[in-house]
Amino acid sequence: MTRFALAAAAIALLAAVPAAAQTTPPQVAAPKPTGQTTAPQTPTASPAPGSEAWLRLRGESYSAGSEAEQDPAEVAATAQLNAGIVARNEAAERSELEGAAAWEAEDARWRAETARLETQRAQWEADAAAAEAARLRYERDRAAWEAEIEACQRSGRVCVVAAPPQY
Repeated sequence: MTRFALAAAAIALLAAVPAAAQTTPPQVAAPKPTGQTTAPQTPTASPAPGSEAWLRLRGESYSAGSEAEQDPAEVAATAQLNAGIVARNEAAERSELEGAAAWEAEDARWRAETARLETQRAQWEADAAAAEAARLRYERDRAAWEAEIEACQRSGRVCVVAAPPQY
C-alpha cells in the first residue's frame, strides 16, 4: 500500500472512531471481590458521552503530537484531502447560491406575471361592469321609447315615430 492509501485509510478510521465511541456504552470494570464485605456505595453519575472523563473510562484519549513528530508525507496527504474538502464545500456553496439566485429570478418572474394577470383581470371586470351598465341603460331607454310609442298609439292621434335608441 502506498503512503497515501495508508493515510487515507487512517483518516477514514479516525473519522469513524467518534461515531463508534458515541454509540458504544462505556465499559466499567466490575469491582474485584476482596472477601471483605463493605457497605453498598451510592452510584456515581456517569460522565457525559464524549467528555474527557468518558473517553478515559473507555481507555481512549487524544493528544496532538509535536510538529517534529509529524510525517511530512502524511501532512501533505492530509493537506491534499483538506483542499479537496474545501473545494467541494466551495462548489456546494456556489451551487446553493446559484440555486437561490435561480429561485429568486423565477419568483420575480412569477410575481410579475401574477401582477400582469391581476391587472388584466381588474380591467376585464371594469369592462364587464361598463358593458352591463350600458346594457341596462339601453334597456331602460328602449322601454321608455316603447312606452312613449304605445301611449301615442292609444291616444288616437297621428304619431310621429322617432327611431328607437341606438348605441
